[in-house]
Amino acid sequence: MRELELYVHIPFCIRKCAYCDFLSGPADEAVREQYVDALVREIRSYRKWFADYRVSTIFTGGGTPSILSPGQIQDIFAALRENFTVDTGAEITIEANPGTVTEEKIRAWKAAGVNRVSIGLQSAKDEELRMLGRIHDYRQFLDTWEMVRGAGIDNANIDLIFAIPGQTPKSWEETLRKTAELSPEHLSVYSLIIEEGTPFYDMYGEASECMRSGNGEEEKEATADQREHEGESWAHVYKPPAGVRIPRLPDEETERRMYEDTAAILQEYGYSRYEISNYAKPGCECRHNMGYWQRKEYLGIGLGASSLIRNTRFCRSFDLTGYLSGAGPAENFWEEREELTVKDEMEEFMFLGLRMMCGVSKSEFLRLFGIPMDQVYGEPLYKMEKNGLLEITEDRVRLTESGIHISNYVFAQFLF
Repeated sequence: MRELELYVHIPFCIRKCAYCDFLSGPADEAVREQYVDALVREIRSYRKWFADYRVSTIFTGGGTPSILSPGQIQDIFAALRENFTVDTGAEITIEANPGTVTEEKIRAWKAAGVNRVSIGLQSAKDEELRMLGRIHDYRQFLDTWEMVRGAGIDNANIDLIFAIPGQTPKSWEETLRKTAELSPEHLSVYSLIIEEGTPFYDMYGEASECMRSGNGEEEKEATADQREHEGESWAHVYKPPAGVRIPRLPDEETERRMYEDTAAILQEYGYSRYEISNYAKPGCECRHNMGYWQRKEYLGIGLGASSLIRNTRFCRSFDLTGYLSGAGPAENFWEEREELTVKDEMEEFMFLGLRMMCGVSKSEFLRLFGIPMDQVYGEPLYKMEKNGLLEITEDRVRLTESGIHISNYVFAQFLF
């Protein structure tokens, strides 16, 4: 049977965070119930399509999956097990936000087969959590953590964000150490990106790149009272007292220092960086995410979810109303369908695989495409190695420390 990963999207949350551009938003209980019904219908529609596949990982993300009731989660997982062949040892993850977790919910997750929980902390500083627009404080995170551990879940990830407005290397180190001392099996650590369509973009806008490089001081001299016209999105995220200046983004040098500090500090606690933004204790790497970087086949279920099946990428409709009322074969609601060429697949092999610290294999490239990697990418490989951005051995190609810092530039060299 062919290996398959499943991603299940829950597009609901209590409140949108200031930095979030994911397909998610608040919804009442009636809409959430309709969505679960539609999700179960979609799952059932795949029964015959994937009869010759075995599921090795399931990842329930969002949004905030932990917003769903115990019964709703159990309905979703019952449908998954009824319509897919799920490996006995499958890695099954659910994302959870502090403030939405109860002991009853955790018991339901375990009964449904969940064996890994990913908790969105982001910062151990309450003022930084308020700036990000999170719905919880650090104490609520600790309550959630204690419930997860108390329920016997021994594979957990914690998400963190650095380069938050007003953050310093010292405050970031405090967050890192507080989190590492809890000894989660895995940590996902991301630098804040200012995305269009978010409250943070309204606050920092196109000047964010200038600010990162230290050239945007004038652009951020606005005070809180001058930002009143930003409306609810601003008021519900972070509203400093009148006259108090909006915190500036850390500059590029500070952001780089935070990234370098992360690897050094987490190494002290027994974590290894196995991907640009992910750290794990030995044997606790996220199998589901590694599947993405290794281009394993995966099926995305739910609103806007993306898939890669054989050499085809496609995603579900982004229209919630249409999704809730949808009937008929699942393929009727696929959008952005793309048949990948061999060149497309070679590109993805390189820029996705190079995200991992182990890099990519020349022999695997030859096995998949029937042509040596050097014959296809000899020039960029030589150039990147000469510039100290890639380390090349007999069979492996991987990023150097310098290459990691400008990884997007390196990845671009492998696009045709």
